Amino acid sequence: MQDAPRVPDDDLRSGDVLSDEELTVLALAADPRAPLDPDAVPWSGVAAFPQGLLPDWYMPRPTATRRGRATTVVIVAIIVGILVIDAFGLCITSGFLSLA
Repeated sequence: MQDAPRVPDDDLRSGDVLSDEELTVLALAADPRAPLDPDAVPWSGVAAFPQGLLPDWYMPRPTATRRGRATTVVIVAIIVGILVIDAFGLCITSGFLSLA
């Protein structure tokens, strides 16, 4: 029978840095059937927002940004230009304006 792997001290502080080898030893020594600590706090990548049903690393909250007036003008101009080309019966599919 093999000896159990040596586990680093359990009194780790939040500022301590663990190497990959130490993390591997901790992961292999952990009991997968052990119950969770009742005082355990779910990990959140963004601490500024309260926890929802799913953690942020799994499904982040959707965010939207307001576009400026210039962006709206450019998009409307492109759409109107394509509609005008289509209205005159022209084709611009290949990148060159031609008769359809």
